[in-house]
Amino acid sequence: MKERPTVLYDVPGPRAKRRNVLYTLLFLIALAAVIWWVLISLADKNQLAADKWDPFFTDSRVWTTFLLPALKNTVIAAALSMIIALPLGALFGIARLSDHRWVRGAAGTVVEFFRAIPVLILMLFANAAYSEFTDISPESRPLYAVVTGLVLYNASVLAEVVRAGILSLPGGQTDAAKAIGMRKGQTMAYVLLPQSVTAMLPALVSQLVVIVKDTALGGAMLGFSELLASVRPMSANYGANTIASFTVVAVIFVILNFALTTFAGWLERRLRRAKKSTGAVVGAGAVEELATPGEHVGPTDETR
Repeated sequence: MKERPTVLYDVPGPRAKRRNVLYTLLFLIALAAVIWWVLISLADKNQLAADKWDPFFTDSRVWTTFLLPALKNTVIAAALSMIIALPLGALFGIARLSDHRWVRGAAGTVVEFFRAIPVLILMLFANAAYSEFTDISPESRPLYAVVTGLVLYNASVLAEVVRAGILSLPGGQTDAAKAIGMRKGQTMAYVLLPQSVTAMLPALVSQLVVIVKDTALGGAMLGFSELLASVRPMSANYGANTIASFTVVAVIFVILNFALTTFAGWLERRLRRAKKSTGAVVGAGAVEELATPGEHVGPTDETR
């Protein structure tokens, strides 16, 4: 059966298929050559020797002294940033959709300002501000600065995600809510936000992954004891095993982000199933409660 060409993609013919196979083989050969060159270079510098990797499997002090405390700090900073940034971003995203121009303008100014500043600069400014105007101890100050920078930047990004997710819904949703007497706040809380969560979830998860990775900026510039910052003391105490330390830390970051995206995927599938399993969003009794005061929804005694 002849394949039908699509509007955006033409099915390749025999010559194009052979050419694609050739390009793929050439790319794989080049990639293998680069990997081989990297491995040879590392072996020449003694970075692949067994004694560089053994401590991660035979010496528990590597984990109890360096990796696990650093992982704890990374998780604490990322979790605090997520918990604060998500509702703050939702608040500013909704404020940008307000009917009041002054609310819209103020929220838009805040969002655009903090979204335009690199997160590292926000961390540095926050650290300097905490040092100058607060009595936070020097040991705790890097954590406060990292969380503040991550919250300010990511809340502004999440605000745009929330705004885009709400605007992506059909206009009929708002019209239907108004038809049954819902006020704007009720429409947002009971109709628009619950439906837009599924559409926003992939973008939200991507930004949460960014939060986890950006905690490393605090270790690089502020002395925050997170995962990436643990590489230097590990390398100093275990025979300059820099490549091994970086590799282990990278694997831990991959596992953290994979767990986060896996949970988000499960949540998205659950939300989609829940949405398909019921056709009623608001019950008949709830409609009467949500109607504006003085209005009666449903048949009156004369029409029964």
